[in-house]
Amino acid sequence: MRKTTTLTTTLLAAAVLLTGCGSEKKDTGPAKPGEASPSVSASGGAKGSSSGKKGVAHQVVFEVGGTGTGKVMWIGNTNHFEQVTLPWTKTESIQLEGAELKVGVTVSVVPASVEGPDRMLKPAPCTIKVDGKQVADNQGGKSAEPCKYQLKD
Repeated sequence: MRKTTTLTTTLLAAAVLLTGCGSEKKDTGPAKPGEASPSVSASGGAKGSSSGKKGVAHQVVFEVGGTGTGKVMWIGNTNHFEQVTLPWTKTESIQLEGAELKVGVTVSVVPASVEGPDRMLKPAPCTIKVDGKQVADNQGGKSAEPCKYQLKD
């Protein structure tokens, strides 16, 4: 119980730090206005540069089971942390580009805590599916680890 709470708290704190305080919430897609010029100038039109290339769009489905409501954090195109009604599903289209084509990106979901049969809180079951294939789970909530997957083309 203490490990689950500590892990969840640590991951949530990391997510808050990564998203930044006071940032605007925009869904502008993978390219941000301030990033377009450097990547274009960095490629310089040279052949073989991967900074302008785009990969295949992948459909990523995040799922968290359980009943009631709870806070869920997931990282796909951007970081999210919200109160949701369980069971919960979120689908995002993610297209790798530039250096991501070589190293990939990590997608993850930290499930809400739900009451177990012994009335103790435990992680809700979570899964991640990429293009219809299940690639990550937390063994039906038996693992305190979040569901995460390294998405590569």
